[in-house]
Amino acid sequence: MAKLRFQHLERHSPASWVIIGLQTVLLALGLGAALYMEERGHAVSGMSNQIVWGLPHVFAVFLIVAASGALNVASMSSVFNRTIYKPYARLSGILAIALLIGGLAVLVLDLGRPGRIFVAMTTYNFKSIFAWNIYLYSGFILIVSAYLFAMMDREASQSAGLGKTMGWIAFAWRLILTTGTGSIFGFLVAREAYDSALLAPLFIAASFLYGLAFMVLVLGATSRDAGRDLLSDDVAQSFRGLLSIFALAVLYFTIVHHLTKLYASGHLGVELFLLRDGGVYPLLFWIGQIVGGTLLPLGLLAPARDIASARRVLPFASALFLIGGLVQFYVIIIGGQAYPLKLFPGFEASSSFLDGAVAHYQPSLPELLLGLGGISLAMLLTTLALRLMPFLPQLRPAEE
Repeated sequence: MAKLRFQHLERHSPASWVIIGLQTVLLALGLGAALYMEERGHAVSGMSNQIVWGLPHVFAVFLIVAASGALNVASMSSVFNRTIYKPYARLSGILAIALLIGGLAVLVLDLGRPGRIFVAMTTYNFKSIFAWNIYLYSGFILIVSAYLFAMMDREASQSAGLGKTMGWIAFAWRLILTTGTGSIFGFLVAREAYDSALLAPLFIAASFLYGLAFMVLVLGATSRDAGRDLLSDDVAQSFRGLLSIFALAVLYFTIVHHLTKLYASGHLGVELFLLRDGGVYPLLFWIGQIVGGTLLPLGLLAPARDIASARRVLPFASALFLIGGLVQFYVIIIGGQAYPLKLFPGFEASSSFLDGAVAHYQPSLPELLLGLGGISLAMLLTTLALRLMPFLPQLRPAEE
């Protein structure tokens, strides 16, 4: 019999030190970009009165959604009794917290005046989904932290129902969190591209896909540092199948979402804009999200192959899914704002304030650096946690 044990990361390979150094530089550049926009104002960004949520919001929402899905491995272990995932439950939890912190850091630093976050935390308008998300995000960090404690503390882990109870609470909370994030857009009836209840299940399916893709990449990088493969053959095959299922689910909800909009004559204009007439947005949707971010990685995962080949394509497919995810949220968030507001249905509106005109948006370098800094912060926090705490699985013969 083998007894499951855990250890911290004891060393880093030279390649990993290079990656850590690059992430540190990107984080510093991201902080510098935030200070630059704070000092000069958002006029130095590509945002305007028409595009008020820019590229940093794309990164922030992407990381927040992925954080929810990163916890999926731990949920499958404790909630659905899939014991093959138990060795990765701790890593799943800490990665979820790190991704959420990275996304929230980008969100706060992109406020223009980050000090206003204290106003948002002390003054609530509960008719606004943004107010509810303050509780959802902070509650997620607290609940997942308690979940990790239940898994790692010896006395707590020996309690028959504590770990499973915390697993169920974390599972339910992350579904509510992702629903709330999707509802930020689904409740905005003024923006025709957003106004849809289907955005909530679409975001949930996307969270499963992008969270698992992050998990695969982190496991691959950590295996190199640990000097041994942390991903067993059974789990690698399982991840391959789950990535395919989640990608097909995202594709399904995307198709249904757009077909629903096309069916409603009032939303025909915005759909033609996003799918055909919107310039860069249809190109990003069809080439970046559908072909490069969905069909191509599915093609890499689909063929029956030996386990060695399957393990080689997993990181590439995961990276493509993540790139496709960024493109997906770019089209949803930026494209949805670029299409003009319908102020007077049935009439054409124009004014000196660009009413009725398609908004132009070109991301600036500070916006890109701030978004990349959020991803670097999440990865550095994960690396630091792996160095300090026993999150990595180690199978050893049980001592007699």
